Amino acid sequence: MIHRPCGAITAKGNVPATLSPVWSHELLQKAKPVELETVQIGMAGRIARLLKVTALGMLALTTWLGSPGLVQAADSAVILQYHRFGETSFPSTNIRLEQFETHIQELTSGPYTVLPVPEIVAAIREGRPLPDRTIGITIDDGYLSVYAEAFPRLREAGLPFTVFVSTDPVDRKFSGFMTWDHIREMRDAGVTIGAHTSTHLHMPANLLARNRADLTKSNARLKEELGDVPALFAYPFGEASTEIQGLVRAAGHVAAFGQHSGPLDTSSDLFYLPRFALNEAFGNMDRFRLVANALPIPHTDVSPKNPMLTTNPPLFGFTRTDPEIRLNGLACYAADQGKVKIEQLGPRIEVRMSGPFSAGRARINCTALGPDNRWRWLGTLYYVPKS
Repeated sequence: MIHRPCGAITAKGNVPATLSPVWSHELLQKAKPVELETVQIGMAGRIARLLKVTALGMLALTTWLGSPGLVQAADSAVILQYHRFGETSFPSTNIRLEQFETHIQELTSGPYTVLPVPEIVAAIREGRPLPDRTIGITIDDGYLSVYAEAFPRLREAGLPFTVFVSTDPVDRKFSGFMTWDHIREMRDAGVTIGAHTSTHLHMPANLLARNRADLTKSNARLKEELGDVPALFAYPFGEASTEIQGLVRAAGHVAAFGQHSGPLDTSSDLFYLPRFALNEAFGNMDRFRLVANALPIPHTDVSPKNPMLTTNPPLFGFTRTDPEIRLNGLACYAADQGKVKIEQLGPRIEVRMSGPFSAGRARINCTALGPDNRWRWLGTLYYVPKS
């Protein structure tokens, strides 16, 4: 049986109008399933030391299945997102160790090419092809279990990854977070370190001056401790706005990740790149294989472009850029609303909500069956201010 990823997520959450307490992660809400529940959950060469890459060593990044030969070229990648490892007291942001180990086993034995995230972003920016089923691994926040549990397992498997670190918990030596020595050890082993603000604030809920100061402080600490400002950034909670994207760009970052589902390709906004999040409830192998094999819906002219809604409900839409790609059974799903109405006007897809979104985070996901029972996927996340 083919399962459709509905992606319709309840994403209410009480988002404060000012800076929230550090690390008050809102719970990931359960999907309203159609056939399969899903949850929507982040430079070149820096990772090479981890893999001891040589002219031949790059081949070790890829494990082949099926007939021998070169992997088919593609123009997209799937980025996975994790937070905690083996911390079962926090199921909404944790992956159980046995789950994580099955993910690693799948990646090292399946038809995937796991590449450093900076290399993936560089290829997308430059329009260079990637191997089919390219995967990138990201981890947010900087919990101690990243160093204690994820790092040794990924290093043993030879899998590169990126950690987005918020600096205040490290500086303040919060229990359960890594130290700068841990972070430097991983950096020296080839792990890419990305920026994630200083205080992990809800960025769209704060004034631009507060966001600018937080970014400045974070990057100053990262440069002081690690030697430079990271090229990559991830928005806390996946929340952004066009003004905040501008701040992140001005801070010196070259790309930034949200927490909305879907593969990234040349259609993607470099300062709002998608990732598939994994946690205890949504870390089973059926879902892992579904998202790891996802394909993009090439598009342009997404509206509204601003990740912070000014009109609720939004008049959501996008224009397909490759009419040769068949979108079999295209359907779209919205937070708290399930399947919503779509209108296809030539290459233009217009999606109409059944009502306004609640304040907090609202997700829209469009999926269609692609080749080899792989799902094409376009997702986005909007921050909905309180009225």
